[in-house]
Amino acid sequence: MSAEVKIGTGSEARLAPHPLRAAVLGEVHARPFTPMETPRRIIHFAFATPGEAGKNDRAALTALCARDKREPLDAAAKHHRIAFDDATLRWEQHTEFTTYTWELPSASTQPFYPDAASLSARMASVPQPGPLLVALDLHLLADDAERKIAVDYLFDHASLAVAENADGTALFATDFQADAAGFVRILLLDRGLGAERAGALVQRIVETETYRTLALLGLPEAHRVQSSIGRIETRLAELTQEICTAHQLPDNQRLLNELTALAAELEAGAGASHYRFGASRAYNEIVRLRLETIGERKASIYPTWSSFLARRLAPAMRTCVATEDRQATLSQRLARAANLLRTRVDVELERQNRDLLKSMNERTRLQLRLQTTVEGLSVAAVSYYVVGLFHYVVEGAHAKGLHVDTTFATALFVPVAMLMIWLLVRGIRKRHVGGE
Repeated sequence: MSAEVKIGTGSEARLAPHPLRAAVLGEVHARPFTPMETPRRIIHFAFATPGEAGKNDRAALTALCARDKREPLDAAAKHHRIAFDDATLRWEQHTEFTTYTWELPSASTQPFYPDAASLSARMASVPQPGPLLVALDLHLLADDAERKIAVDYLFDHASLAVAENADGTALFATDFQADAAGFVRILLLDRGLGAERAGALVQRIVETETYRTLALLGLPEAHRVQSSIGRIETRLAELTQEICTAHQLPDNQRLLNELTALAAELEAGAGASHYRFGASRAYNEIVRLRLETIGERKASIYPTWSSFLARRLAPAMRTCVATEDRQATLSQRLARAANLLRTRVDVELERQNRDLLKSMNERTRLQLRLQTTVEGLSVAAVSYYVVGLFHYVVEGAHAKGLHVDTTFATALFVPVAMLMIWLLVRGIRKRHVGGE
C-alpha cells in the first residue's frame, strides 16, 4: 500500500506520510475473511510460540515456501496463505501463539469422516512450532432437509452447546471436548449462508474456540500462586500480632526484614502472573465479542455457546481476577505493615540518637569543666615560671649596681604576670571557639 498521497496534477505534488500510516491502514485488512464453499473441512492448530520460537516458526514456513516454490512469506507479514493442489494452508502469527489452519474439500456428507487424525498428517511438512494449545476439527456441511443430521448423537449431551446465527442461516454445535485423537469437534450446518458469510462464520467460530482455550491458561496460573498467597497472608497475620508486642529495636528490625522478604516474594509472583492474567482477560473479551458478532439464538433444548461458557468460562475468569485482586490487596497490606514498622524503627533510632547526643553533651560539659580547671592551673604554672624569670632579671640588675629591692619588685610583678597570662590564654581560647 502506498504511503504517499498525491494532490493535484503535478508530478511532485505529494503529501509526506506519517511513518506508521501504512501499518495502520493495513491492520484493518489483516486476516480477512476467506470465501468458503460448502462442504468444507477445517483442521486448525494453535501452538505456543513466545519469543525465539516464533522466529524459528517463521523461518520454517519461509523454508517450506521456498522448497515447494510457493508464494514467499514477507518478512513483516503476520499472516500468509499457501494454496496446495488439494488444500489451502492459512498461517497466522500472534504475540504468543501461531495458528495453522488447513482448509480441505469434503466429499463425504457424514460428519467428521474421515477422521481428523488422517487429515492432519499435512502438519508433518513443517516442524512443530511449539507446545500444542488448540487442535480443532470443524466440519461445514449443508443442512439437508431430507437427510437431517442429529447433533445429539455426535456429541456428549452433558456439555453439548447448540446455537443458530442471528438470521437462522447456520447452526453450529460442539461439546468442547477432545475426541480420541485429541481434536475438539465443531459441526457447522449451512442453511443458506453463501460463500462469503460461511467463511466469516467459520473464522469467528475458530477464533472463539482458540481464544477460549487461551483465556483458560490463566486458571492454572491462579491455582499455582494461590498457595503462595495463602501462606503469605497467614504469615502476615502472625507478624502483625508480633508487631503489637515487640518493643525492642532488634525485634522490630527482624520483623521488618521478614516483612520485606514477604513483599519481595509476593511481587516476584505477581510479576510472573501479571501478564498471564491480563492476557486471559483480553482473550475472554475477544470470545465475548466474537459470540456477540455471530448473534447467537437458541436452537434446541441445549444451551447456546454463550450460556454454556458463562457457566464454565466465567468462573475461571473470576478466579483469575480474584487472585489478582488478592495479590494487589496483600501487597498493600504488606506495605502498610512495613511502613508502620519502619516508622517504629525510625522513632526508636531517633530516641537512641537523642540519648547518645545527650550523653555526648554531658561528656562535653565535663571536658569543658576539666579544661577550665586545667587552664587555671596552667595560668598559675606559667605565671610561676614568668615570675621566676623576672626575678632573675631583677637580681641581675641589682648585681650590676641598680638599687632595687628584688623581693619587693618580684612580689609586685606576680599579679601583673598572672593577669597577662590569663588574658593571653583567654584570647587564645576565644580565637579557637570563634574559628569552630
